[in-house]
Amino acid sequence: MEGEAAHHLVRVLRAQPGQLYELSDGHRLCLARIEAVKRERVEFSLTEELPAHEFRIRITLLLSIVKFDAFEWALEKATELGVYTIVPLAAARSEKALLVAAPKRAQRWKKILLEASQQSRRLRIPALMQLTKLEQVFSSHLDGLRLLLSERSDAPPLRAVLKGQTAATVALAIGPEGGWTDPEFQAAQRSGFQEASLGGLILRTETAVIAALASLNYALSAE
Repeated sequence: MEGEAAHHLVRVLRAQPGQLYELSDGHRLCLARIEAVKRERVEFSLTEELPAHEFRIRITLLLSIVKFDAFEWALEKATELGVYTIVPLAAARSEKALLVAAPKRAQRWKKILLEASQQSRRLRIPALMQLTKLEQVFSSHLDGLRLLLSERSDAPPLRAVLKGQTAATVALAIGPEGGWTDPEFQAAQRSGFQEASLGGLILRTETAVIAALASLNYALSAE
């Protein structure tokens, strides 16, 4: 192991020969013993392969840009809840200054995903896509279950939408503060997205992320 990960092991965790760590290459999980510690390099020997948890469904989270502290908290929790891919959305009601600054945060966001994956012992890190306009994202997701969280009073409850579902892939769109605009609702409908409500209360974007993903994992047996 080299680079930043090795630096963290050596300088922060004070790694020593003989210590055991779990290592993943994104495909399998192994127990490994440290054989040698150098300045910016740690050498391991693999001792055994460990059973690895894989989610049955692949969830793509289409997450509108909101204030970065809330957005980054949502990234962390989405990773812990098994999201496969994350697409930052430039929604109509996303703050323009945040949209301009978002591409510069990509490396920080990838680090958050890495650390959350390590903490939750995930086999692979969620893929983080580039900031994308909403219409492009909707039109590119044409397979599987497509959900748009909605605060509109006539939107069916998420539990009703998920009843009897067995989809292996899910695209979940969550709007910004202020919600979706009428043209965005129309674009989602044209692309086959179903509106779904989390109840009568208005949730912050980051709260909706946790509530919706927990519901999907439960309903679709993603454990």
